[in-house]
Amino acid sequence: MCGIIGYVGTEECAPILLEGLRRLEYRGYDSAGVAVHDGRELNVRRAAGKLTALGDVLARDPVHGTTGIGHTRWATHGKPAERNAHPHVSGDIAVVHNGIIENHVELKRSLKEQGREFHSDTDTEIVAHLVDLATQRGLDLFEAVRETLKVIRGAYAIAVLSRADSSRIVLAKNASPLVLGVGEGVMLAASDVPALLAHSRDVIFLEDGEMAEITRKGARIETVAGVAVERAAVRITWSLMQAERGGYKHFMLKEVHEQPRALEDTLRGRVLLEDGLLEPGEMGIGVDDAKAIKRVVFLACGTSFHAALHGRYLLEALARVPAVAELASEFRYRDPVVGEGDLVIAVSQSGETADTLAAAKEAKERGARILAVVNVQGSAIARMAHGTLYTHAGPEIGVASTKCFTAQLAALTMLAIHLGRSRGTLGAEKARALLGEFVQIPHKMRTALEGAKHVESVARSILHTRDALFLGRGLSSAIALEGALKLKEISYVHAEGYAGGEMKHGPLALVDRDMPVVCLLPSDSTLEKMLSNVQEVRARDGNVIAIVDDESVAKDLATYTIKVPATVEALTPLLTIVPLQLLSYYVADLRGTDVDQPRNLAKTVTVE
Repeated sequence: MCGIIGYVGTEECAPILLEGLRRLEYRGYDSAGVAVHDGRELNVRRAAGKLTALGDVLARDPVHGTTGIGHTRWATHGKPAERNAHPHVSGDIAVVHNGIIENHVELKRSLKEQGREFHSDTDTEIVAHLVDLATQRGLDLFEAVRETLKVIRGAYAIAVLSRADSSRIVLAKNASPLVLGVGEGVMLAASDVPALLAHSRDVIFLEDGEMAEITRKGARIETVAGVAVERAAVRITWSLMQAERGGYKHFMLKEVHEQPRALEDTLRGRVLLEDGLLEPGEMGIGVDDAKAIKRVVFLACGTSFHAALHGRYLLEALARVPAVAELASEFRYRDPVVGEGDLVIAVSQSGETADTLAAAKEAKERGARILAVVNVQGSAIARMAHGTLYTHAGPEIGVASTKCFTAQLAALTMLAIHLGRSRGTLGAEKARALLGEFVQIPHKMRTALEGAKHVESVARSILHTRDALFLGRGLSSAIALEGALKLKEISYVHAEGYAGGEMKHGPLALVDRDMPVVCLLPSDSTLEKMLSNVQEVRARDGNVIAIVDDESVAKDLATYTIKVPATVEALTPLLTIVPLQLLSYYVADLRGTDVDQPRNLAKTVTVE
């Protein structure tokens, strides 16, 4: 959500800033801008809309210089418009900012009383005024930013450039991601690693409550309280090409097809087939730790919450430990009962989701053990957790998560097996059989992907629908929720996911011949019950789209049947989700929506 890029070096930086912002488009935005120091002045260019609009502005009215900052904005305060785009300027100061200044109303009132004029509706402009006032009192830029941070409250990542000094950029972070790129005679800063990779593979992740000053010579890092910080750079091993479309029409389609490889990478080196065990790695949960767990609490938002629902089900089934899945955005606002003996699992693709991070921090303060399930090494949730279970999906650019979701399902399945073996609730023979099937899932997923053309034809049949219903039971109930979310996210079709047994409690009233009802019908312990639900849909002339691993089960019930390979019940979601992702993709593409960057949405939600 929003993107920051900063550059101090020897090259013309406007093209570098623009390219960096392109690498951050997936985060979601509605306007963009840059500020470049030409050695004497700060030159600001901004535009509402996509980066092509900013590119057009720069082509008509170029800026020159080797130090600059850039930003893509997702509106929180003030409508999408050029006047609200970043950077914001006050006096000699230009600022870009991700996050929300929570006390902006009182600060703005105070600044107006001091005679300050505002030219935008944003909270960010307050930061520019405060830093400018501090420099007018004689403070250098670094100290002026520090003084400003002492009076603002909220989540932020900030980059500040001063007309008085073209050699440096000052940055600060609290609950919003910011990473430095280290090069020879060049330093960069960005909201995420892909924006840096063309110029640096060595990165430093800033922590909450830290500031940095970058020049061509390197970085100076301190806490806001003034304590010097020494932190080694981390080497990034994945390539920039992994963040390119690779011949696919959209990143989402590419990422759907990358799922077998993402699963293989997530499983690699962790499965000990002969012993029916898993390598715990950085989880930090040994046998004694596993036996001491009294309860598991999952914290997540959006797609990750659906993965958490899957994890809850498997943990109870395999590890026989009570488990609940909580929406992180609600968790800390109801005085939750959590503490010693609880394992709190924070699930987040980016590892920076603001609500999940805040909820996990609260659980940690109350004495719970925190396990992060994230895709991004060195992310905020990974750093604050006691242990980490990394997914290895690689960079995911499409806003609608696909391969990160299935990697989360895989990781949580591994966790359930590990805890089951450690707690003695899952025998070696059963674990070996489950793991043996688990390592076959990438191959079976490739088989499921071979049916993409058939899924596209089904998508054409429901192209003009306004509403859709997704039904599943047991493990498939979370997949029904995820399938509905995908369709509404990218095609803007109203879709709802329901546990099959709940259909009679309301949704059945919506069913008619124009309503597509996607029914998940794998050969599992809930199949007979689900078939009863399908009969209820058909009795109301519902348009049934059946996802099956045995075509005979819905032969006389479904309008359309989509087949996936069969597997054991615990692993069915890894296969049944694939046609739902493809169905959503093709409906969206055929309707002409912006598949990779759906309206109003952001990839990484770094504000509450």
